[in-house]
Amino acid sequence: MALNWTMLDASHQPIPLRDETTIMSIDRDSQVEFSLTIPDAPPSGAAATGGNGGVKMMKERGKLWLTNKRLIFMTPREGGAKPSFESLSVPLDAILSSKFEQPYFGANFVVLDVKPSPGGGLTDGTTVEIRFYDRGLFEFVSVLEKTRERVVYMKRQAAMEDDENLPAYTSSGSTPGPGASNSYADTPPGYVA
Repeated sequence: MALNWTMLDASHQPIPLRDETTIMSIDRDSQVEFSLTIPDAPPSGAAATGGNGGVKMMKERGKLWLTNKRLIFMTPREGGAKPSFESLSVPLDAILSSKFEQPYFGANFVVLDVKPSPGGGLTDGTTVEIRFYDRGLFEFVSVLEKTRERVVYMKRQAAMEDDENLPAYTSSGSTPGPGASNSYADTPPGYVA
């Protein structure tokens, strides 16, 4: 997941990755709200300085695209004030968990715990809240979960195929000739195989 890394075309639309297709989009300005909560990183290793244990909160309204590979959020180009962030790109396999919230008062929203990309401007423990202003959220959450499950399944299948392509195991002992027994040169003294 990375802030402001999404490549855009001339019409301020995200440029698709190789083999990427759009599944769902909400491309009317200001109909989706993204709230980022980015915790400060604590000092690590020999470092004497680091985060102060606080959090950085950013909130913007804009457009959303769900593809078969990632979730993309863009703020509108127009407007006088500079947004706190312009884009957010979240690979679907970087979504660690999701939680659909239904408060007593206010609109439903979904909270995503995400794994940040190295150098992407975010830290471990980053969460994203997504709220819609012109439609229900349940359909989006359902499509997001199904698409995410498919991406994770395909990633696991690819890992299993890589494991199946490993070379066959051969022992380090001497290879027995015809009619010979399986005796190894590195057997302990007094051991007869």
